[in-house]
Amino acid sequence: MLRSIPGISQKVLTDNLRALEHDGIITRTVYPEVPPRVEYALSGLGETMRPIIKAMEAWGTEYQQKVREGG
Repeated sequence: MLRSIPGISQKVLTDNLRALEHDGIITRTVYPEVPPRVEYALSGLGETMRPIIKAMEAWGTEYQQKVREGG
């Protein structure tokens, strides 16, 4: 995940993921492998945010297009 978010430090990413987990928005699954593997997923509460996230994505995409077009 760290590689997919340019400019973020491991500490900031970890702190944010822990806060989201604490608030019940995501779940964390640790697999006892070498090297260790951790997966994050939206919880039931997090899933209720999906329409909001999709709307923000649509707005961002439209905004980027307007910026590219110069207006």
